[in-house]
Amino acid sequence: MTASHPSRGGATVSALSHMEAWESSLILNLRLWCEGPQGQSQIWRDYHRSLPKQQAHEMCAAFETLMRTLIDCAYRPLVRHDVSCACVGSDECVFVNLVRVASDGHLNDAALISTLLAGPAQAEHIAILAGRVGECSRQIHEQISEFSSALPKNVVRLH
Repeated sequence: MTASHPSRGGATVSALSHMEAWESSLILNLRLWCEGPQGQSQIWRDYHRSLPKQQAHEMCAAFETLMRTLIDCAYRPLVRHDVSCACVGSDECVFVNLVRVASDGHLNDAALISTLLAGPAQAEHIAILAGRVGECSRQIHEQISEFSSALPKNVVRLH
């Protein structure tokens, strides 16, 4: 057996602009979480700005548990792009697909997808966590979309 290539999992397979907003946000949260305490506190702030206090705490804890479980059970280090990068790597794409499939209610399929990143012993647990995280991410972006659609149409936003 040969040694893993150091960029395995980092091959560019998509771009953030080709994804739904909640999926792009999820990838950015993954990247921020992996950056360490500063990135993690930014995620906590974002959740607390977007959700009621108790729900924000529960959903952020679910995201954190999902990330810790994935990283602790991973076959190899999870490869990600820089927070400011517009590309999406293959590990990041697998992560988004895992969360999408789980939050669509297909937990068996999500458990199978999770085995691309982590060991099978935690597959069901990862799928359940991914479903909760996906539902929350979608809810946050639905609220943002509702707010955006309420803005006047004759206003040009520059930034």
